[in-house]
Amino acid sequence: MSVANGFNRAEGWAAAAVRRCAANVITAFVVLVRPVRVKARLLPLAPRELAIAAAIVLGVYVISMLSIDAAAIRAVRHAPRWVAAIFDAITEFGKSGWFLWPLGLLFLALAALPPILAPFSQRVLAAFMVRVGFLFTAIAVPSLFVTIVKRVIGRARPGVGGSIDPTLFIPFEGSAAYAGTPSGHVTTAFAVLVAFGTLWPRARTALLVYALLIALSRVLVVAHYPSDAFAGAIVGILGAVLVRRYFAQRRLGFSIEPNGAIYQYPGPSLQRIKAVAHRLLSP
Repeated sequence: MSVANGFNRAEGWAAAAVRRCAANVITAFVVLVRPVRVKARLLPLAPRELAIAAAIVLGVYVISMLSIDAAAIRAVRHAPRWVAAIFDAITEFGKSGWFLWPLGLLFLALAALPPILAPFSQRVLAAFMVRVGFLFTAIAVPSLFVTIVKRVIGRARPGVGGSIDPTLFIPFEGSAAYAGTPSGHVTTAFAVLVAFGTLWPRARTALLVYALLIALSRVLVVAHYPSDAFAGAIVGILGAVLVRRYFAQRRLGFSIEPNGAIYQYPGPSLQRIKAVAHRLLSP
């Protein structure tokens, strides 16, 4: 009988945790889509500056496509096999799942916690959840955008069609062979650079090395042309920056001034997070 009671209690606790998790996720979504609290433009540049920046990016992309891409792929094909093997392993760490799955599961676990903490500890936990939510969104949004738009653009990957033709495009073709630009792995890597680098500035150098290695690996494994990697870097950076500004407009982890300057709110220290975790885990 006691075993049955134990199972019933465990089942009841699990059901309550699922209900709390669902309710808190819905609340988080409502907060995320609430109206802006600060009147500031979402885009970081004025329209004229944005047009100039877009023209420069497009120009670099076209120049790379016409003068660099084919030569780079031909050179890569003569690289030693051990180089390709090393970068074939490195490139796996550009998949968004390495970040989205842990961040998503962590957010759900935090959302399922029982409300047994003191008000101050609850505020620490809420601030931590905002940062986890920001990291997830800043990586997921540009990654999702690229997943859709690369199949609309329809640029062939190196070697598709039996030759190295950087100008081969079949829009809306839909297959992975014609999903070359922008590079999804590079988009993820540079979104990670901006998102994590925003919260932990001291890690920016290591994050930049990581992002550049992923970009280089996509070319060395002949999955993308250099211009595909360049496009992915631009989308990843811009996407994460826009997510940060979106959060700042709603005063979620960041604040934004009318002139567009963004400031990060002080986050909970590691010591405070450990203290809250200790209170949650203590009997």
